[in-house]
Amino acid sequence: MGTHHSSFDEKFEFGGRAKNLSLIGIAIGIVAIAYGFFMGHTERTFSNLLLMGYYFACVCMAGVFFCAVQYVAQAGWSASLLRVPQAFAKVLPIAALVLILIAAAGLYFTHPFVNEEGKTVIVPYLYKIWAAKGVTDPHSEVYDKIIAGKSSFLNIPFFFGRLIVFLGVYSIFGWLLVKYSNNEDTLGGMFNYNKSFKMACIFLVIFGFTTPIFAFDTIMSLEARWFSTMFGWYNFAAMWVSGLCAITLVLILLKQKGYFSWVSEDHIHNLGQLIFGFSIFWTYVWFAQFLLIYYANLPEEAVYFYKRWEPEFKPWFWLNIIINFLAPILLLMARDYKRMIPRVKYVCILLLCGHWLDYYMMIMPGTVGAQGRSFGVEEIGIALGFAGLFTFLMLNALSKFQSTIPKKHPFLQESLHHHI
Repeated sequence: MGTHHSSFDEKFEFGGRAKNLSLIGIAIGIVAIAYGFFMGHTERTFSNLLLMGYYFACVCMAGVFFCAVQYVAQAGWSASLLRVPQAFAKVLPIAALVLILIAAAGLYFTHPFVNEEGKTVIVPYLYKIWAAKGVTDPHSEVYDKIIAGKSSFLNIPFFFGRLIVFLGVYSIFGWLLVKYSNNEDTLGGMFNYNKSFKMACIFLVIFGFTTPIFAFDTIMSLEARWFSTMFGWYNFAAMWVSGLCAITLVLILLKQKGYFSWVSEDHIHNLGQLIFGFSIFWTYVWFAQFLLIYYANLPEEAVYFYKRWEPEFKPWFWLNIIINFLAPILLLMARDYKRMIPRVKYVCILLLCGHWLDYYMMIMPGTVGAQGRSFGVEEIGIALGFAGLFTFLMLNALSKFQSTIPKKHPFLQESLHHHI
């Protein structure tokens, strides 16, 4: 199991094929972004940038959330794995900055747009429904009473204020949890663990109250006339499943390269249980939101799914639920399936792609619409670019730890001898 102390000095070295592939991914992403703007697909490019910027930030947020949950639960099984989600947490400030810059650019750059009333208005490339000039002015010909009623919440200064504060607070807590863990390795004892426990408790309360608002702002406000009180928890479930899959996939790939030798089938089993369970939770929230809107059949609510049932989107609407619900059910339900490391690895890859599609279906119908829907250079290239950026930053952050294991974590021996 690799419990001898020489393993505790293992340090991850970032280089070789992993670094080269991540840099190639970043280069592909830059070319795809340039191609999208050069070809005049500006709105589609901005939409894909928002999709991947949001996905990037959510996976890093999930790393902080994972660490916090383990501390609050006083979980022992995961103690030896914490360096990976801690590396995610270290990347969060950069992911937050990238998302803020994407939102700012999408609001700053404008273009003419023909609205539902047939009037040509100048709107930003992102958040055009509530950020368009004149929509809250009663004397404007493009005045929108519904948006005007929401303008005290949906206005650019308050929007950016919330975005910066939320992402800044999440980043600070992630930094603190990493700092205390590093201090713990140096000093030993329970002092830093107890500080981590307290910070994790505070973080989870803040995170629980603010994550739905973060999702409302960043994604739901793209279609600002529509709202769903379940949308925040639907996004939380997607974030958490994606984060768990990313953590598990990184652990498996590093183990296959000779690192994390102490990670066993039992650890993967636990992670597989979480992925399976929260995939079911994601499905519950997805279906509950869909069923309530379908049953009520109110035009102001049903319009959200009406757009997603247009021929251009309908196959992807159903593929979304097939990948993110049926795949975990069929591939991870049995106990033995969760202990098959190659199977779990491919399920993680499948679900990471599935939740990309999930975010795609949240964003694209409300931005580019059915006429602009496509899978091409922008979608594939920008996704590869952000995957490369995340991989490069995360593995670089992991290499900065003095050891790939928290050597003086009070529950370390429980984790090293974990068996279920």
